[in-house]
Amino acid sequence: MSAVFQLRQGRTPLLISMPHVGSAIPEDQQHRYQPRALASEDTDWHLERLYGGLAEELGASLIVPHYSRYLIDLNRPPEDTPMYPGASNTELCPTRFFTGEPLYLDGQAPDLAEKQRRREQYWLPYHRALTAEMNRLTKLFGYALLFDAHSIRSELPWLFEGRLPDLNLGTADGKSCDAAITAALGQVQAAQTRYSQVVNGRFKGGFITRHYGQPDKGWHAVQLEMCQCCYMSEQPPYAYDEALAGEVQPLLRELLSTLLDSKPTPAAKPAASA
Repeated sequence: MSAVFQLRQGRTPLLISMPHVGSAIPEDQQHRYQPRALASEDTDWHLERLYGGLAEELGASLIVPHYSRYLIDLNRPPEDTPMYPGASNTELCPTRFFTGEPLYLDGQAPDLAEKQRRREQYWLPYHRALTAEMNRLTKLFGYALLFDAHSIRSELPWLFEGRLPDLNLGTADGKSCDAAITAALGQVQAAQTRYSQVVNGRFKGGFITRHYGQPDKGWHAVQLEMCQCCYMSEQPPYAYDEALAGEVQPLLRELLSTLLDSKPTPAAKPAASA
Protein backbone atom coordinates (compact mmCIF):
# COMPACT_ATOMS: atom_id res chain seq x y z
CA MET A 1 0.00 0.00 0.00
CA SER A 2 1.20 3.50 -0.84
CA ALA A 3 -0.39 6.93 -0.75
CA VAL A 4 -0.74 6.78 -4.54
CA PHE A 5 -2.01 3.25 -5.20
CA GLN A 6 -2.73 -0.16 -3.73
CA LEU A 7 -1.16 -3.27 -5.23
CA ARG A 8 -2.35 -6.77 -4.40
CA GLN A 9 -0.02 -9.41 -5.80
CA GLY A 10 -1.60 -12.56 -7.21
CA ARG A 11 -0.52 -16.09 -8.00
CA THR A 12 -1.02 -16.22 -11.79
CA PRO A 13 0.55 -14.34 -14.75
CA LEU A 14 -2.40 -11.91 -14.90
CA LEU A 15 -2.27 -8.30 -13.69
CA ILE A 16 -5.43 -6.16 -13.76
CA SER A 17 -4.84 -2.42 -13.87
CA MET A 18 -7.64 0.13 -13.49
CA PRO A 19 -5.91 3.51 -13.76
CA HIS A 20 -9.03 5.70 -13.65
CA VAL A 21 -10.89 4.42 -10.57
CA GLY A 22 -9.33 6.96 -8.21
CA SER A 23 -11.58 9.88 -7.27
CA ALA A 24 -9.61 11.87 -4.68
CA ILE A 25 -8.25 15.36 -5.34
CA PRO A 26 -5.59 16.55 -2.85
CA GLU A 27 -6.78 19.36 -0.58
CA ASP A 28 -3.90 21.60 -1.63
CA GLN A 29 -5.10 21.45 -5.26
CA GLN A 30 -8.84 21.75 -4.80
CA HIS A 31 -8.86 25.55 -4.96
CA ARG A 32 -7.77 25.37 -8.61
CA TYR A 33 -10.82 23.49 -9.85
CA GLN A 34 -14.35 24.38 -10.83
CA PRO A 35 -16.58 23.32 -7.88
CA ARG A 36 -18.21 20.70 -10.13
CA ALA A 37 -14.84 18.97 -10.60
CA LEU A 38 -14.56 17.99 -6.94
CA ALA A 39 -17.17 15.26 -7.55
CA SER A 40 -14.78 13.62 -10.09
CA GLU A 41 -17.67 12.75 -12.39
CA ASP A 42 -15.44 11.22 -15.08
CA THR A 43 -14.15 8.49 -12.79
CA ASP A 44 -14.30 4.83 -13.92
CA TRP A 45 -16.76 4.19 -11.09
CA HIS A 46 -16.96 0.93 -9.11
CA LEU A 47 -14.53 -1.12 -11.23
CA GLU A 48 -12.71 -2.40 -8.17
CA ARG A 49 -16.03 -3.74 -6.89
CA LEU A 50 -16.95 -5.18 -10.29
CA TYR A 51 -13.61 -6.91 -10.93
CA GLY A 52 -12.26 -7.44 -7.41
CA GLY A 53 -13.91 -10.78 -6.73
CA LEU A 54 -12.99 -12.04 -10.19
CA ALA A 55 -9.36 -11.05 -9.66
CA GLU A 56 -9.23 -12.91 -6.36
CA GLU A 57 -10.94 -15.97 -7.83
CA LEU A 58 -8.53 -16.11 -10.78
CA GLY A 59 -5.42 -15.33 -8.73
CA ALA A 60 -4.73 -12.11 -10.59
CA SER A 61 -2.68 -9.21 -9.30
CA LEU A 62 -4.60 -5.95 -8.96
CA ILE A 63 -3.33 -2.37 -8.94
CA VAL A 64 -5.71 0.43 -7.96
CA PRO A 65 -4.86 4.17 -7.77
CA HIS A 66 -6.18 6.58 -5.16
CA TYR A 67 -6.24 9.92 -6.97
CA SER A 68 -8.54 11.21 -9.69
CA ARG A 69 -7.62 11.42 -13.34
CA TYR A 70 -8.41 15.15 -12.92
CA LEU A 71 -5.11 15.40 -11.02
CA ILE A 72 -3.10 13.37 -13.52
CA ASP A 73 -4.07 10.72 -16.06
CA LEU A 74 -2.10 7.53 -15.43
CA ASN A 75 -3.05 6.24 -18.88
CA ARG A 76 -1.37 9.05 -20.81
CA PRO A 77 2.29 9.22 -21.92
CA PRO A 78 4.59 11.32 -19.73
CA GLU A 79 5.46 13.56 -22.68
CA ASP A 80 1.70 14.26 -23.11
CA THR A 81 1.41 13.33 -26.81
CA PRO A 82 -2.18 12.73 -28.04
CA MET A 83 -3.41 9.13 -27.92
CA TYR A 84 -5.87 9.62 -30.77
CA PRO A 85 -4.62 12.28 -33.23
CA GLY A 86 -7.45 14.11 -34.94
CA ALA A 87 -9.98 13.38 -32.18
CA SER A 88 -10.77 15.13 -28.92
CA ASN A 89 -8.15 14.00 -26.38
CA THR A 90 -7.70 14.44 -22.66
CA GLU A 91 -4.21 15.43 -21.54
CA LEU A 92 -1.74 14.07 -19.00
CA CYS A 93 -3.13 16.72 -16.65
CA PRO A 94 -6.64 17.10 -18.09
CA THR A 95 -8.09 20.58 -18.49
CA ARG A 96 -11.64 19.67 -19.56
CA PHE A 97 -14.52 17.53 -18.42
CA PHE A 98 -15.59 14.76 -20.80
CA THR A 99 -18.40 17.13 -21.77
CA GLY A 100 -15.86 19.69 -22.97
CA GLU A 101 -16.16 22.41 -20.31
CA PRO A 102 -13.06 23.71 -18.46
CA LEU A 103 -12.02 21.79 -15.34
CA TYR A 104 -10.09 24.68 -13.82
CA LEU A 105 -10.95 28.18 -12.71
CA ASP A 106 -9.52 30.95 -14.86
CA GLY A 107 -5.73 31.07 -14.56
CA GLN A 108 -5.55 27.98 -12.33
CA ALA A 109 -4.64 25.24 -14.83
CA PRO A 110 -1.29 23.60 -13.95
CA ASP A 111 1.82 25.12 -15.48
CA LEU A 112 4.85 23.12 -16.63
CA ALA A 113 6.39 23.03 -13.15
CA GLU A 114 3.16 21.76 -11.60
CA LYS A 115 2.75 19.12 -14.32
CA GLN A 116 6.30 17.91 -13.65
CA ARG A 117 5.59 17.74 -9.91
CA ARG A 118 2.48 15.65 -10.54
CA ARG A 119 4.37 13.33 -12.87
CA GLU A 120 6.99 12.68 -10.22
CA GLN A 121 4.64 12.39 -7.23
CA TYR A 122 1.73 10.46 -8.74
CA TRP A 123 2.44 9.14 -12.25
CA LEU A 124 5.90 7.69 -11.75
CA PRO A 125 5.14 5.62 -8.61
CA TYR A 126 2.20 3.92 -10.31
CA HIS A 127 4.22 3.06 -13.41
CA ARG A 128 7.23 1.91 -11.43
CA ALA A 129 4.91 -0.47 -9.58
CA LEU A 130 3.33 -1.65 -12.84
CA THR A 131 6.75 -2.29 -14.35
CA ALA A 132 8.00 -4.12 -11.26
CA GLU A 133 4.92 -6.34 -11.17
CA MET A 134 5.19 -7.17 -14.88
CA ASN A 135 8.84 -8.07 -14.31
CA ARG A 136 7.93 -10.22 -11.29
CA LEU A 137 5.31 -12.14 -13.26
CA THR A 138 7.65 -12.60 -16.22
CA LYS A 139 10.36 -13.97 -13.96
CA LEU A 140 7.89 -16.46 -12.45
CA PHE A 141 5.99 -17.54 -15.57
CA GLY A 142 8.08 -16.50 -18.56
CA TYR A 143 5.45 -13.94 -19.63
CA ALA A 144 2.98 -11.47 -18.15
CA LEU A 145 -0.64 -10.67 -19.09
CA LEU A 146 -1.97 -7.16 -18.47
CA PHE A 147 -5.70 -6.43 -18.55
CA ASP A 148 -6.35 -2.68 -18.41
CA ALA A 149 -9.92 -2.18 -17.17
CA HIS A 150 -11.89 0.98 -17.96
CA SER A 151 -15.45 2.24 -18.10
CA ILE A 152 -17.12 5.30 -19.56
CA ARG A 153 -20.52 6.85 -20.16
CA SER A 154 -22.10 5.45 -23.30
CA GLU A 155 -22.72 8.86 -24.88
CA LEU A 156 -20.17 11.69 -24.77
CA PRO A 157 -20.38 13.85 -27.91
CA TRP A 158 -17.18 15.76 -27.11
CA LEU A 159 -15.21 12.49 -27.27
CA PHE A 160 -17.07 10.38 -29.85
CA GLU A 161 -20.13 10.43 -32.08
CA GLY A 162 -23.28 8.52 -31.27
CA ARG A 163 -23.48 5.74 -28.72
CA LEU A 164 -20.36 3.73 -27.89
CA PRO A 165 -20.58 -0.08 -28.17
CA ASP A 166 -20.98 -1.72 -24.75
CA LEU A 167 -17.64 -3.56 -24.96
CA ASN A 168 -14.63 -1.95 -26.61
CA LEU A 169 -11.63 -4.28 -26.68
CA GLY A 170 -8.34 -2.63 -27.62
CA THR A 171 -5.01 -4.21 -28.47
CA ALA A 172 -3.37 -1.26 -30.29
CA ASP A 173 -4.52 -2.69 -33.62
CA GLY A 174 -3.07 -6.06 -32.65
CA LYS A 175 0.38 -4.78 -31.68
CA SER A 176 0.11 -5.09 -27.88
CA CYS A 177 -0.33 -8.89 -27.65
CA ASP A 178 -0.12 -12.09 -29.66
CA ALA A 179 -2.58 -12.18 -32.54
CA ALA A 180 -4.12 -15.31 -31.03
CA ILE A 181 -5.05 -13.34 -27.89
CA THR A 182 -6.84 -10.62 -29.85
CA ALA A 183 -8.68 -13.30 -31.84
CA ALA A 184 -9.67 -15.36 -28.79
CA LEU A 185 -10.97 -12.38 -26.80
CA GLY A 186 -12.78 -11.06 -29.86
CA GLN A 187 -14.50 -14.43 -30.27
CA VAL A 188 -15.67 -14.35 -26.65
CA GLN A 189 -17.21 -10.92 -27.20
CA ALA A 190 -18.79 -11.90 -30.53
CA ALA A 191 -20.25 -15.17 -29.19
CA GLN A 192 -22.73 -13.36 -26.95
CA THR A 193 -25.67 -11.20 -28.02
CA ARG A 194 -26.48 -9.34 -24.80
CA TYR A 195 -23.90 -6.57 -25.36
CA SER A 196 -22.78 -4.69 -28.45
CA GLN A 197 -19.05 -5.00 -29.01
CA VAL A 198 -16.09 -4.03 -31.15
CA VAL A 199 -12.37 -4.83 -31.33
CA ASN A 200 -9.93 -1.96 -31.94
CA GLY A 201 -12.63 0.58 -32.67
CA ARG A 202 -12.70 4.10 -31.20
CA PHE A 203 -10.71 2.92 -28.15
CA LYS A 204 -7.67 0.88 -29.15
CA GLY A 205 -5.85 1.12 -25.82
CA GLY A 206 -4.18 4.04 -24.10
CA PHE A 207 -0.59 4.50 -22.96
CA ILE A 208 -0.64 1.51 -20.60
CA THR A 209 -1.76 -0.94 -23.28
CA ARG A 210 0.59 0.46 -25.89
CA HIS A 211 3.63 0.83 -23.63
CA TYR A 212 3.39 -2.42 -21.68
CA GLY A 213 2.15 -4.48 -24.60
CA GLN A 214 5.51 -5.81 -25.80
CA PRO A 215 4.98 -9.37 -27.04
CA ASP A 216 8.63 -9.73 -28.07
CA LYS A 217 9.63 -9.71 -24.40
CA GLY A 218 6.66 -11.67 -23.13
CA TRP A 219 4.40 -8.76 -22.12
CA HIS A 220 0.88 -9.00 -23.54
CA ALA A 221 -1.59 -6.17 -22.84
CA VAL A 222 -5.25 -5.59 -23.66
CA GLN A 223 -7.72 -2.86 -22.72
CA LEU A 224 -11.44 -3.19 -22.17
CA GLU A 225 -13.40 0.06 -22.24
CA MET A 226 -16.92 -0.82 -21.10
CA CYS A 227 -20.00 1.38 -21.09
CA GLN A 228 -21.02 2.16 -17.54
CA CYS A 229 -24.67 1.38 -18.30
CA CYS A 230 -23.63 -2.30 -18.32
CA TYR A 231 -23.27 -2.30 -14.52
CA MET A 232 -24.29 1.05 -12.98
CA SER A 233 -26.31 4.22 -13.45
CA GLU A 234 -24.69 6.77 -15.71
CA GLN A 235 -26.46 9.59 -13.87
CA PRO A 236 -25.48 11.09 -10.48
CA PRO A 237 -24.92 9.70 -7.92
CA TYR A 238 -23.57 6.97 -10.27
CA ALA A 239 -24.95 4.08 -8.24
CA TYR A 240 -23.69 0.53 -8.67
CA ASP A 241 -26.45 -1.79 -9.96
CA GLU A 242 -26.14 -5.30 -8.49
CA ALA A 243 -28.52 -6.82 -11.04
CA LEU A 244 -26.74 -5.34 -14.06
CA ALA A 245 -23.32 -6.15 -12.62
CA GLY A 246 -24.41 -9.74 -12.03
CA GLU A 247 -25.32 -10.04 -15.71
CA VAL A 248 -22.00 -8.77 -17.08
CA GLN A 249 -19.62 -10.42 -14.59
CA PRO A 250 -19.81 -13.91 -16.16
CA LEU A 251 -18.69 -12.39 -19.46
CA LEU A 252 -15.86 -10.51 -17.76
CA ARG A 253 -14.83 -13.76 -16.06
CA GLU A 254 -14.78 -15.49 -19.45
CA LEU A 255 -12.65 -12.75 -20.97
CA LEU A 256 -10.15 -12.87 -18.10
CA SER A 257 -10.08 -16.68 -18.11
CA THR A 258 -9.54 -16.73 -21.87
CA LEU A 259 -6.63 -14.34 -21.47
CA LEU A 260 -5.16 -16.53 -18.73
CA ASP A 261 -5.63 -19.67 -20.84
CA SER A 262 -3.81 -18.12 -23.79
CA LYS A 263 -0.40 -19.16 -22.40
CA PRO A 264 1.70 -17.27 -24.95
CA THR A 265 5.22 -18.37 -25.77
CA PRO A 266 7.57 -17.31 -22.93
CA ALA A 267 10.01 -14.54 -23.64
CA ALA A 268 13.47 -15.64 -24.68
CA LYS A 269 15.00 -13.45 -21.99
CA PRO A 270 13.64 -12.00 -18.73
CA ALA A 271 11.92 -8.66 -19.29
CA ALA A 272 14.02 -5.59 -18.56
CA SER A 273 12.63 -2.59 -16.76
CA ALA A 274 10.44 -0.39 -18.91
